[in-house]
Amino acid sequence: MRYVEPVFRPPSEANSYLLAVTDGCSHNKCTYCAMYITKRFSVRPQEQVFEDIAMASELMPETRRVFLLDGDAMTISAAKLMPILERLRASFPNLQRVSSYVNAISVNNKTDEELVALRELGLTLGYIGLETGDAIVNDRIVKGATIDEQVTAVQRAQAAGIKMSVMTLLGMGGRDRTREHAVATGEVLSRMDPRYISCLCVTPVPGTPLHEQVESGEFEMITPEETLDELELLLEHTLVSGAVFRSNHASNYLPLGGRLPADRERLIATVQAARRGETPLKPEYLRGL
Repeated sequence: MRYVEPVFRPPSEANSYLLAVTDGCSHNKCTYCAMYITKRFSVRPQEQVFEDIAMASELMPETRRVFLLDGDAMTISAAKLMPILERLRASFPNLQRVSSYVNAISVNNKTDEELVALRELGLTLGYIGLETGDAIVNDRIVKGATIDEQVTAVQRAQAAGIKMSVMTLLGMGGRDRTREHAVATGEVLSRMDPRYISCLCVTPVPGTPLHEQVESGEFEMITPEETLDELELLLEHTLVSGAVFRSNHASNYLPLGGRLPADRERLIATVQAARRGETPLKPEYLRGL
């Protein structure tokens, strides 16, 4: 198994076999993201991918979950991705799930039939970074897709049977768009109606345009307490049919978990208790990316 460091995967893929089918990110222009800035995007040769699968099948024959690296494995055409999924199924008899980071453009470039075929071959979960539902903020962070394109991607993937996990960033609107960002993000999540929702907190990373904007004063970060205001607004405006909700990433000041809509009132009450000082927020030195 060969990787180009650094390697990233969602927290929920901690026990998954990480299979590199691409290196880097096909977009790699988001102002806040440092994950792939040291890598040049490329699609790995199929023979190398097959060699890695063969090695992994000998070392980890009981593998149940596989996560496709790197920033957006869905960029690969369906014609090239399907043989990889077929090889995974043949190599791991206990395989239950294949997942990947995706972006809106790569999903929308595939036909409905192709998305169904990928799901039938085992690609049943995609992680997409919405970050914000505010069109103004979306443009500022150079997301690479419009809000409507991202909504369409999630809806189309789920119509094909691929469950979607949508990530958002508290604080991404800065001080000048904090309310607009929180409300719009909840409303867009409602349109998407994903199966999983994750709220992280934005963290300026050296080397990114966002960090430079913070240093220059162009972008003003909100306080940890103000992230609670955004979190409450987001929860109030997120009206989904049924989703697992998490804000327990290393970046979060207040870890939360539950289901929406069933646990909305409890989650909001927990946020309000934290605002009153009844629940301590995570100190800065314990936060991470």
